[in-house]
Amino acid sequence: MEIWINPRCGKCRSALNELTGAGAEFTVRRYLEDPPSVAELEQVLVRLGLEPWDIVRIEEPVAKDLGMKQWGREAGDRAAWLAAMAEHPILIQRPIITADDGHAVVARTPEAVRSVLP
Repeated sequence: MEIWINPRCGKCRSALNELTGAGAEFTVRRYLEDPPSVAELEQVLVRLGLEPWDIVRIEEPVAKDLGMKQWGREAGDRAAWLAAMAEHPILIQRPIITADDGHAVVARTPEAVRSVLP
């Protein structure tokens, strides 16, 4: 299991505490320091069952600078969203946990974190 975190994020710290408290084995990825590639983002989105615009932090200053609220949300728009997320990982919703069983969650609630535990 891997968790993508920003250590300054309270939801990330809560998710880490939940995983640790459950005795889960996991790897931490500080995704701002080790940004995911477009290919990795695509894989995680498949596992999440979501589209790129579903996991973008649209209120981040960089999203506002890029005008992302007005970006299209069709299949042909995916590449632009993915490129922006890879270039500006602060745009990626957090924390994201990829579970060993193949699924993933945006783990912003204790229930979401628990959903990946064996």
